[in-house]
Amino acid sequence: MISRADLARALAGIVGDTHVRVDDGALAAHARDATPLFESLPQAVVYPGSAEEVAAVLRYATAHRVPVVPRGGGSNLCAAAVPLHGGIVMVLTRLDRIVEVSREELLARVQPGVTTARLGAAAAELGLLYAPDPGSHTVSTIGGNIATCAGGLRGLKYGVTRNYVLGLEAVLATGEIIRTGGRLWKDVAGYDLTRLLTGSEGTLAVITEATVALLPKPKESGTGLAYFASLADASRAVTAVIAAGIVPATLEFLDRKCITAVEDFARLGLRDDAGALLLFGDDGEAGAVAGNLDRIKGVCVDNGALEVTLAENVARAEALLAARRCSLPALSRLGPLTVLEDVTVPRHRLAEMVDRIDEIAERHELLIATFGHAGDGNLHPTCVLDPRDTAAIERCHQAFAEIFSAAIALDGTITGEHGVGAAKLPYLAERLGADQVALLGRIKQAFDPAGILNPGKLGSS
Repeated sequence: MISRADLARALAGIVGDTHVRVDDGALAAHARDATPLFESLPQAVVYPGSAEEVAAVLRYATAHRVPVVPRGGGSNLCAAAVPLHGGIVMVLTRLDRIVEVSREELLARVQPGVTTARLGAAAAELGLLYAPDPGSHTVSTIGGNIATCAGGLRGLKYGVTRNYVLGLEAVLATGEIIRTGGRLWKDVAGYDLTRLLTGSEGTLAVITEATVALLPKPKESGTGLAYFASLADASRAVTAVIAAGIVPATLEFLDRKCITAVEDFARLGLRDDAGALLLFGDDGEAGAVAGNLDRIKGVCVDNGALEVTLAENVARAEALLAARRCSLPALSRLGPLTVLEDVTVPRHRLAEMVDRIDEIAERHELLIATFGHAGDGNLHPTCVLDPRDTAAIERCHQAFAEIFSAAIALDGTITGEHGVGAAKLPYLAERLGADQVALLGRIKQAFDPAGILNPGKLGSS
């Protein structure tokens, strides 16, 4: 094994002394990402400033069989950026230029360290919209979003990150810099490596630039709130909204436990006697939004809503959206550790899945609250517990294993938007089957013959 000092000298020769850290504080800070209960120390942290520096680091790492874990903002929730086998954490936040925003071509070229919110603001200045909207948009980076194929609150109407990636500049483990896709909506020359790299969690290549699609910014937007006696009623309303031919920009839900936690935290005047809250919103051309919101309101009333209100102004609409975004910090006030997970089932089985989650939580004597994206069946069961209680942590792991299996049994999946990482790797074969997992390994071998890129994740399992 290469010593920390020798590794530091080699990396400094590539990126300069100021862009390499091997001190204990830096290593501890990069031993984990936003995923609780996963931690592993690297040997070094490196901050490359160009694709060429990334390539040189990877060539060195391949030659000396040193693991490399690419990292953006560190906000992911599946332990995808945890250096399980030590080695180098490659932080890409220095690559933070917005190279181009083109109103004429409806696209942007950005480096991986640009945050989602910053790209969104740059697009908005030109009357454009970058549609992917992960909950951590203020800190999550475009490179990380692409690596995990992040979703978000607008996923039902607009899709997720993969729907907007037109092309990539990426560096292979052996140092070649490749460009996949480009500036075109239509391009079927060769295998679709752009789509393959999107969601590959840094196991196949390191992304150094992305070309992403933009949309014209909607002229208007609006938001409403519906309360239901039970999540089953809310789920029926969601199904009825889609069946009526309405595809809202936002269709989110909170269960009773989340409603109480959010109201205690944010004091927004939410009803605490409801079994479920449905937050809906739409955007589009002037005049069309109000009509769609009224139609959604009517569908909710027809399906047993206790109360439906429409936000009277932008400030109230933003407050309602904040209620959904603050679900995690609100729940975090209930205990020192929150474990936020991510499963997806068909829309019509949403209530059934929440019932299964509640049954599993009760049986394991755990507090698990659930919120998520009702429109696409994506749930975020969140367990609140004391990290000092080792028995509770073990019960938490057992409970989530059962939750993942329950989602699969309901024709769903173990992750809709967070990714697999280290957290869900033990459950991947149950979702994909042994043959498909073996295929992932062969793809990994073709891209990364030495197995240095993010080992212990996806195809390197």
